[in-house]
Amino acid sequence: MNRESAEKIIEGALGEGRKVLSEYESKRVLEAYGIPVTREVLVCEEKDVPRAAAEIGYPLVMKGCSAEIAHKTEKGLIRVDVRTSAEALAAFREIKHGLAGHKGGVLIQEMVRGRRELVMGLTRDGQFGPCVMFGLGGIFTEILKDIAFRRAPLSGDDAMAMMREIRAHAILDAVRGMEAADRDRLADMLISLGQIGMDIASVLEIDLNPVILSGKDPIVVDALIVLSR
Repeated sequence: MNRESAEKIIEGALGEGRKVLSEYESKRVLEAYGIPVTREVLVCEEKDVPRAAAEIGYPLVMKGCSAEIAHKTEKGLIRVDVRTSAEALAAFREIKHGLAGHKGGVLIQEMVRGRRELVMGLTRDGQFGPCVMFGLGGIFTEILKDIAFRRAPLSGDDAMAMMREIRAHAILDAVRGMEAADRDRLADMLISLGQIGMDIASVLEIDLNPVILSGKDPIVVDALIVLSR
């Protein structure tokens, strides 16, 4: 765990008068707490696209990355399954145009494959303080609202109980040729989210959606951290 690194990122954003971290910044905070995130490079200049793409490896996902834009899909700022240098350059130009002058760049990211999507998060409740959330992710988060909450800090038993509590808990089992999810790793992630909330009072919300199960391994694909002054 590198609390100092996470605090530095957050203090920098607050110093600029911002209340939201970009996806890239959010993932660096998560990474500092040992939470697995996608391999990615933030690129601001077209000339750096080929090097970044080669470093991550095709196929790629490319996203507009700005603290000023929370909903990238609605803004048309995501390209998936980018497979060649020509496609990467074209995607970069389109995304930069779509950013329309907003401060930020383009995330060049590994394409994580997996049929199971989860959601994790943290919210700071006025009465209970930081509370950790776990549930079914992707498009089903809003539709089914199949989620569980626990007050931080979490124990290992707390995290395991959250996984059993959701109605769709069987999604974590070995099913249809897919491996059982690494529940110990998921538990560590939930505990770490709670620890961020305990350590850094300026973190108001964390939203990790989706967390994709790539085989048995959970990986945070998209992340948003909201701050309070």
